[in-house]
Amino acid sequence: MVKSIQTKEYAYFVQKLRKARIEARLTQVQVANKLRRPQSHISNVESGQQRVDVIELQRFAKIYGKSIDYFLK
Repeated sequence: MVKSIQTKEYAYFVQKLRKARIEARLTQVQVANKLRRPQSHISNVESGQQRVDVIELQRFAKIYGKSIDYFLK
């Protein structure tokens, strides 16, 4: 059984997260500070090693000035 974190869909999702961060002209360190997380957490999320729950997705969306739908299209 394939874990959802290993699917093409999840890879696309984390690619959109990284793209949104770059479009917002933020570094991983800046995002980590806003989320009160270590930079390594952001790196792990963007590389697909760490799952994102819906509450954290809401926080990413707010920081990046995007709707949640942006990440799910």
